[in-house]
Amino acid sequence: MRKFNNLVLNEWLKLSKKRTFFVAYALLIVLPFLVGYIVHSVAAELFASGPAFAAEMMMPTAIGQVVSILVIIGTAGIVTKEYSQGTIKFLLIRARSRTAILASKYMTVLLYALSLTVVTTIAVYASGSVWFGMDGDRLGIGDVLTSVLYNSVYLVMYTALAFMIGILTTSTGVTIGSTMFAITISNMVIFRDFYKYVLFPNMNLAAYEGGGAPIPGMTLHFSILVLSVYFVLFLLAGFMVFRRRDVA
Repeated sequence: MRKFNNLVLNEWLKLSKKRTFFVAYALLIVLPFLVGYIVHSVAAELFASGPAFAAEMMMPTAIGQVVSILVIIGTAGIVTKEYSQGTIKFLLIRARSRTAILASKYMTVLLYALSLTVVTTIAVYASGSVWFGMDGDRLGIGDVLTSVLYNSVYLVMYTALAFMIGILTTSTGVTIGSTMFAITISNMVIFRDFYKYVLFPNMNLAAYEGGGAPIPGMTLHFSILVLSVYFVLFLLAGFMVFRRRDVA
C-alpha cells in the first residue's frame, strides 16, 4: 500500500507542476460569485435563498458541468503525455506493475476531481449566501449535497470515458475533443427503446426526482446498473490495452 501511495503522490506532484494547475481552482472560486452577481442583478427573485442557488449551480447542467470539463482538460494528458514525451519507457522499467502504475494515475484523476468539487461546492455555497441570503425556503445543505452527488456521478463517468480514450488513442487532443463532443451531445434525447441502454440518458439521475424519468419506462435502479456496466467497461478496456501495449 505504501508503494501505491508513493505512486499516487508522484502522479499528483507531476500534475500540480503544470502551469495551469491552479487556474482551474481560481476559475471555480471566481465563477460562482460572478454568476451569483449576474443572476442577483438581473433576476434576484429566481432563487429564494443561498442553498437554493447552490443546489441548482452544482447540477451537471450548470457550474457542475464546468467542473467536469476542467477535470477532463486538466487530466487528459496524464497518460497520453507519457507517450508523446517518451517518458512511458522509463515509467514502465520501474519495479511496479503496469496495473499499479495506471491505477495510480486514475486515482490521481479522482483526487483532482474531488478537490475541484470540494472547492466549487464551498465557493457556490458562499456565493449563494452573499447574494441570496440563508433564509427564504426550506432548502439546506442536504439539498446542496444531493446536487453534488448527482454531479459526481456525471463527473466520474466522463472522467472514466476520457481516461479510456486517452489510453486507446495516446492523444491528448483526441481525448479532450472526443469527450467534449460526448458532453455536447449528451442532452440529445432519442425516444426509441434502444436509447435507454445508451450512456447519456442514464447519467441524469436528477430526472428521477418527483417520480420522473429521462425516458418513459426507465427507473433509477436501471440507470445505476447501466452506468455501472459502462464504468467497468471503460476501465477494463483501458487497463487491458495499457497492459498489453508494446512501448519498445
